[in-house]
Amino acid sequence: MTTKEKVLELFESSRDVYLSGEDIAHKLSISRASVWKAVKALQNEGYAIDAVTNKGYCLSNQTDILSAQGIRKYLCSEIQNMEICVTDIVESTNAFVRDKANIGKPEGYMVLANEQTAGRGRSSRSFFSPKDTGIYMSLLLRPGNYSAKQAVRITTMAAVAICEAIEAVSGEKAEIKWVNDIFVRGKKVCGILTEGSFNLESGLLDYAVLGVGINIYQPKDGFPDELSSIAGSVFQKKQNDVKNRLAATFLNRFYNYYSAADQTDYVEQYRNRSFVIGKQVALMSLNESKKAIVVGIDNECRLLVKFPDGTEDCYSSGEISICF
Repeated sequence: MTTKEKVLELFESSRDVYLSGEDIAHKLSISRASVWKAVKALQNEGYAIDAVTNKGYCLSNQTDILSAQGIRKYLCSEIQNMEICVTDIVESTNAFVRDKANIGKPEGYMVLANEQTAGRGRSSRSFFSPKDTGIYMSLLLRPGNYSAKQAVRITTMAAVAICEAIEAVSGEKAEIKWVNDIFVRGKKVCGILTEGSFNLESGLLDYAVLGVGINIYQPKDGFPDELSSIAGSVFQKKQNDVKNRLAATFLNRFYNYYSAADQTDYVEQYRNRSFVIGKQVALMSLNESKKAIVVGIDNECRLLVKFPDGTEDCYSSGEISICF
């Protein structure tokens, strides 16, 4: 850990508390000059750090910048030591983590970015990822004995965990549009993309990359025209340290389900948060679209539908649009 990172960790654990340069230097076993240089570097990165004669330095609670140190202070003890990498800009967090998975990074490795230049959504679509207004994160998982059928659990567990995190941090109600979109106040605020690598001999999952993109704030210039009627943000105005809190709360909730002995405990929560049950939808696959009524979601989070001719079916993947 660099001197700057050590100083930031100390500030994050004592927000809105003044720490003298002497105390910081003593606690970290560094010089006063090193403290001053670290503070200047953090201020240049946008951290609101006050410096007051005879009082010392203070990181304002109103600072809202993603950092590994800021996230870690909110994590539960079971995942305190997970490897977290925060970067300013990346093409795609999922692609970044896939590269790390292929060279042997262990489960729990996570990358978060303030901006993506080539963010990916489902069906090879792009994911709008402007600078500083969202959280774009990917988590490496290496579950044991997961089949392709079971792998969908990762996405659906994440959907519930995101809803719970948004509700805990913002107080807003979060809902799920099957299978992987999260809505707040009728607008999409989050998308999930889970990608995996399978062992051809066993047919089991070698690793999975769970990608999550959350719109925290409205982009400065608004959403692009093609997204303006669909996309929204969790918050309407700037909040205090909300990015770190939301990322950590999501991780705490997700690992609670992921590590549970019974990995179906979350299903009822997924079902209760679905806003498509009882609605007419268009089921889209390739060049085909079929209309049906959603009659429920089963214990594997498959969509249960009924067609106009009375026949019923279930879907474990694909996309839907709500018919109005």
